[in-house]
Amino acid sequence: MSLREDSGRSETALDSVEEERTEGGRAPALRPTPVVEPPAPAAKPRRPLRRAVLSLVLCAALGGGAYAGWDWWTVGRFFVSTDDAYVQADISVLAAKVSGYLEAVPVVNGQAVRRGEVIARLDDGDYRLALKAAQDKVATQESTIARIGRQSEAAQAQVLQSAAQIDAARADAVRASADYGRATQMQADYVAKSRLDQAKADRDRTEAAVKSAEAALAAARANVDVLQAQKREAESLAAELRTAVDRARRDLDFAVIRAPFDGVVGNKAVEAGAYVSPGSRVAALVPLKSVRIDANFKETQLGRVRPGQEVHIHVDAYPDRDIVGTVESLSPASGSVFSLLPPDNATGNFTKIVQRLPVRVHVPEDVAREGLLRPGLSVVVRVDTRDGADAPVQRLAARR
Repeated sequence: MSLREDSGRSETALDSVEEERTEGGRAPALRPTPVVEPPAPAAKPRRPLRRAVLSLVLCAALGGGAYAGWDWWTVGRFFVSTDDAYVQADISVLAAKVSGYLEAVPVVNGQAVRRGEVIARLDDGDYRLALKAAQDKVATQESTIARIGRQSEAAQAQVLQSAAQIDAARADAVRASADYGRATQMQADYVAKSRLDQAKADRDRTEAAVKSAEAALAAARANVDVLQAQKREAESLAAELRTAVDRARRDLDFAVIRAPFDGVVGNKAVEAGAYVSPGSRVAALVPLKSVRIDANFKETQLGRVRPGQEVHIHVDAYPDRDIVGTVESLSPASGSVFSLLPPDNATGNFTKIVQRLPVRVHVPEDVAREGLLRPGLSVVVRVDTRDGADAPVQRLAARR
């Protein structure tokens, strides 16, 4: 039924109502005319298309699940990963060895330096004076040693002289003794009493001279020993003074702080004109060419991790780059053991917590030389344990 026919019927009904109102004198009650909705167009059939889409989605899901399962079975199950990993390096904190005012600090943060380059220079005037004073003391002591040496030579000559005097005295004593013997053998009639007394006196005097010469020889030898002891003492003192010279020279050398290795300066703490004391921090030196990765794996992940295995390194700062390293070593103990207050599980209540063990990952040298990896950057590491996957089976076969 069309809308035009429906509107015509409505007009006819209104005319009949008007006629009845004029004929009967009263208006009959109007009844609403039902509105007929136009029929909806016939829906097109969509079930085949929906079934096709669902079938494709289901096939894609099954295919993706099958591929994921196959990838896990062939590759994924051999990998262990953790995001508790960071770039690390053996950072050296450069400090002053001697005290003084900084004369110059010719480096800035982020500057790359070579080994031996100057990081800071102290005012070394006092240390130069100390070195000169120590060298002068050594020169004075060396002169003292030379003087004692000459005295020792003179004492040795005196020893020879005393030995010669002993020989002369002994010769005189032999002669005097012979004269006295001859005088005593003669009778008193032939030798005067005075002559006999003179011979006896000569004998006694020469014997005394021999003893005096022997005593002088002993004194000369003792003097030589004393001088040699003094010389050794002076040489020992000279060695101490030379040590003081070396120490003064080292203090002078330490007035210049140099880079102990190639690296990048960071955390600079002082400027020129500042006073530093022994141990005062000057700056930090980071060796970017020897960076490494420290990954903290759970103890439940380490069953097949071995040194030498391949590691895929994903740095958060460079998400599109895959760096391949190797497992260098495993820590001899968990991190909690090396903490300031290690846990004591033998007291109180016990709650088991999975421990983590640090694993050091070696970064290839060509990657490290680029200088992109900075200590502290977050890293995600994945260790390929396929090299050690069959290790338990091999050990079991060896036991059999």
